[in-house]
This record gives sequence, structure tokens and C-alpha cells, in this order.
Amino acid sequence: MRMYDIIDCKKRGLALTKEEIDFVVQGYTKGDIPDYQVSALLMAIYFQGMSLEETAYLTMAMASSGDQIDLSPIQGIKVDKHSTGGVGDKTTIVLAPLVAAAGAKVAKMSGRGLGHTGGTIDKLESFEGFKVELTEEQFFDNVNAHHIAVVGQSGDLAPADKKLYALRDVTATVDNMSLIASSIMSKKIASGADAICLDVKCGTGAFMKKLEDAKALGKAMVDIGNHVGRQTMAVVSDMNQPLGYAVGNALEVMEAINTLRGKGPEDLTLLTITLASHMLMLAGLAKDVEAAKNQIQDLLSTGAAIDKLKEWIKLQGGDERAVDDFSYLPQAPYHRDFCLNQIGYVEAINAEAVGKAALVLGAGRETKESSIDLAVGIVIHKKIGDKINVDEPVATIYYNNEQKYNLATSILEKAYKISDQQIEKPDLIYDIIH
Repeated sequence: MRMYDIIDCKKRGLALTKEEIDFVVQGYTKGDIPDYQVSALLMAIYFQGMSLEETAYLTMAMASSGDQIDLSPIQGIKVDKHSTGGVGDKTTIVLAPLVAAAGAKVAKMSGRGLGHTGGTIDKLESFEGFKVELTEEQFFDNVNAHHIAVVGQSGDLAPADKKLYALRDVTATVDNMSLIASSIMSKKIASGADAICLDVKCGTGAFMKKLEDAKALGKAMVDIGNHVGRQTMAVVSDMNQPLGYAVGNALEVMEAINTLRGKGPEDLTLLTITLASHMLMLAGLAKDVEAAKNQIQDLLSTGAAIDKLKEWIKLQGGDERAVDDFSYLPQAPYHRDFCLNQIGYVEAINAEAVGKAALVLGAGRETKESSIDLAVGIVIHKKIGDKINVDEPVATIYYNNEQKYNLATSILEKAYKISDQQIEKPDLIYDIIH
């Protein structure tokens, strides 16, 4: 088998076989195939595309290139949720205990954030003592006995994807739907879950800015998952403004706790209930979506969800007192209201700009080596469609440094667009793909 022939085949628009794709992925991961030949193949794929079968072959080849997590010691269907990322996305902290309280098995590996704020693992470290690393035995025991464990990614999951993505990044071949979908799904499949619920974000604060692209990505990932034997569905949701109000690690944890108490923001609550109900369906714990939603609502209203959160935090060594008393969470030394000195209605919020403002405060990482301040961030008070008056705060900034505060405010000033006409609030859920 020759790399030249594989490149020529795809250049002419022909389908690659499983054996050819395995040959490329294995050879490139080992260093036997040079960058320039894989670059040529990526460009051919970019222009000629890949079929569902080819995309599934690529996904499984990348998933098989490193460690694959065996979750078979955990009884029942293991469900996982993956978000394509956004600003203020603290959904996992609400969703995991809620779904676990309903009886589903949540065995999840999450990453640290690189960008606006920390990832789920960083946010969970807002609970003092929370262990993001468990032994395999502890992980399995927690899920079997208590239905929940969330840990940092361990081992070497899908190393071929890391290497291929780095090459795509410098060869202008990132934005190909098959390559994006296979990249995301290879890591999810290597993580071992039986069923996968995808939250595909769309808007100014998301990777996919256009709705048609977000829907296409959702469909591509659902097709891959189902094609390789994992029950998969996707929710396409809005990210043209931050999710909820809080942007920043400990601030988002507080908002997640309030949501589990039934007192969270309307959008975060709706998205959580939507995702949770479909996860229960995937786990075989509800006959239909309406029954699942009723079950989720009961867990929120009875306090069972907040009890499961406390149980989870304690199981992984964290101080569960923070669930009832936010003073046990990291606190920023300073906070100040931010005003626009305008009258009107919020027409648009650049979610990415809000994320960048949180980043400069120290809530996120610019590089993998950057440290995170878990206490800092932004709580916005006015979202799209809301009316504002002069001197009425649109946000509160939590900070530890005056210079960082000034930089964050200069970014926030450009994030809001105000209209003198009343603005309709946007939809949150755009589509559900099975």
C-alpha cells in the first residue's frame, strides 16, 4: 500500500477503504508517513469530501490510535454528554447530578479549559479538596454505587487526532465537516460511553457561527456515533450570548447550584432539562421525552438533584458545605458594577467578547501553562431583549487587579449593541437531531 496511491485516489474523488484509512492513521501516528503527504491528503479530503463510511472509518482509526477506556465493569448503559463549547457553559455541573439522581450511569471524563474560562474539571476544583483523579477501581465503584463520577482525561486518548489536528491547523483544512466531526467523536468513542448526547453550540460565542453549519456538524456526529454502534443524538443550541448569567469558574458553580435548586436562569434550566430528558431516553429510563421531562422536573422540585450534587462532591473529596454556603467557594477580592450609560434594549451581545473579558481577568488560559484564578469573572444582568436605563448595571465584574479590570471593561463596552426598539428574545433550542 502506497501513500501516493491513497492521495491520488482521494484527489480523484474516490472513496477510501477502511484498510487505506487505517494505514494512513497508523503510519502518521508512528511517524512513518511524512507531514507533506498527509497534508496533501487532507487538502484532497477538504475539496472532495468523505462519505459517512469513510468518516466512520477515520473516527474509529483515531479512537483506536491510543488508549480506549473500557467501562464494562460498570453495570447498565453509560451515558455521556459533550458540548462543542461556549461562554458560560456550566451545563455538566447541573446535568451530571440531575441525570444520576434519575438513575442513569454518568461515567465522564472532562478536560481543562483552554480559552475564555476553565473547563468542567477546573470549575469542579472550586470545591476545596475535589479530586479530579480517581483510581480505576474508585471510578467504577462510584458509578456503580452512586451513578456518578467525573474525572480529568487520563491516558493518551486519540493521539492521532491531536497530531492530525495540529497539521490541519497549519494547512487551512480545519473547517471540513467530516474532519471536525471525526475529531470530536474519536475522543468520545475512546472514552467508552454507550450513549452520547451532544450539545452543538451555534453563534458568536461558538466554533460554529452559522446555524446551517451547526446543524450539519450535529448530523455528521450523530451519523458517526450511530454508525459505529453508539446511541447518539444532538441538540443544537444558541450561543449568541452567554449561557446563563455567570462567566467564570466559581461564579458558574454558584449558578449551577442555584439551577439545581430550581432557581437558575431560564435558558440554563431549559437547556439542562432538554439535555437531561434525552439522556434518560438514551439510558432507557423513560418511555418518551415528556415523561423524561416530568421526571427531571420532579428531581429539581423535590431537592433530590441538589442532594446528589452534595453526595458527588463528597465522594470525590470536595467540601460539600459549599453547596449550602457559597463562602466556601473562591471569592474575588473586588467587584464593581459595569454600566453602559445608555437607554434602550439589548439588541445583541458578542458572547466571544464577554468570554475574552473574562479571560483577561484571569478566568481562563491563554496557553496550557497558564494558571487560572477560580474566583474572577463576570455576571451579566442584561441579556438580549432586556431593557436598560442610564446608570443601570448591565454586568458586575469580579476581579483581583485594577489593570485587568480596566482591560475587561474596554472589551465589554464593545460587546453590547443597544437599540431604541424593543427586541424579541431569541430562541435557545434550534434543532434536535436523532
